[in-house]
Amino acid sequence: MTSPSQPSGPVVVVAPDSFKGALAAAEVAAAVASGWRTALPDSEIREVPMADGGEGTARTMVAATGGRWIEVEAPDPLGRPVAAGYGVLGPDGSGRVRVALDVATASGLERLTRRELDPWRASSAGTGVLLRHALDAGADEVVLGLGGSATTDGGAGMLAALGVALLDAEGAPVPATPHGLRDVASVDVTGLHPRLREVRLDVACDVTNPLTGPAGAAAVFGPQKGARPADVEALDAVLARFAALVGGDPEQPGAGAAGGIGYAVQAVLGGRLTSGVDLVADAVGLESACAGARLVITGEGRLDGQTASGKVPVGVARVAARAGVPTVALVGALGPGHERVLDDLVAVWPVGDGPRPLDRALSTTAADLERTARMLAASLSAWGVRG
Repeated sequence: MTSPSQPSGPVVVVAPDSFKGALAAAEVAAAVASGWRTALPDSEIREVPMADGGEGTARTMVAATGGRWIEVEAPDPLGRPVAAGYGVLGPDGSGRVRVALDVATASGLERLTRRELDPWRASSAGTGVLLRHALDAGADEVVLGLGGSATTDGGAGMLAALGVALLDAEGAPVPATPHGLRDVASVDVTGLHPRLREVRLDVACDVTNPLTGPAGAAAVFGPQKGARPADVEALDAVLARFAALVGGDPEQPGAGAAGGIGYAVQAVLGGRLTSGVDLVADAVGLESACAGARLVITGEGRLDGQTASGKVPVGVARVAARAGVPTVALVGALGPGHERVLDDLVAVWPVGDGPRPLDRALSTTAADLERTARMLAASLSAWGVRG
């Protein structure tokens, strides 16, 4: 007989991504859980906020593991000091100190206005400052999310902040920016932070672009960071020259991620690039959360063709499938190519209330999610899907 203090209804896992511009992943999960409980109050809801390596990944992982946020002052892409930080994840029984850090926290596009975008001056030094702080504080494992950078410096700024010397032909330091890299003649890694030899560095990445060429960091991502057509060609040449001095493989899949930070972490820091959603799922215990569940609810702001290439809904659905649990996605909008992901989901529920201005849609996202989750729960209850 079920104890009155224990839920007697279905076990439901709520594992969404953020709805960008509206709610963080933890807020999305809370809204969905609230709506579901309105219809089926005897349910057991397991909230597991998710991310895939983009902006907000570190905070999502902190929230999901009961960790804590460490505030650190670091330079933004233009070198101005800003309040940034990283997350120390909750204990997992291993005794190891696990850290999550987003490139976007200090080196992201969110730090600049459109007028401030400057691909020649923007540096990833802030990311290096945060990583150095985490290493000095005793991190044993680091998850680095590569999404949302404002830089196209091949990771040079990050490397310089970690002790790598970038020198001109006279042996003098050059600025760790694409502008400075035009004069770099040698790269000395002997001063690299020594703890990088001991730390496991996993890099959350959902792109496969090489560092240079028509599919490289400058050509594909440079324009959104302020690069004009003439800049793209020149930036690509600078990155190619930098890679020739550093070594490693600039053609490695993911080397072009985050303006070339993907290249730097592989070629110099010994990091390994892997699926962001898989890294997060493992860190937050998604597979364990799915044990015994009747349904998994995931979601994101826009479900489209890019979702199939490593975004949260598909990643969550595949973890759930291994546990034999079906997955439903709640989404703000459907975009071109969304048909590519429907095989992984049993249903997709748009949460909006018809066409309306964007600002209104964003402001009502929590209420829309609650209403849609309530309708979903009531529908399943009517069909007898309860325990």
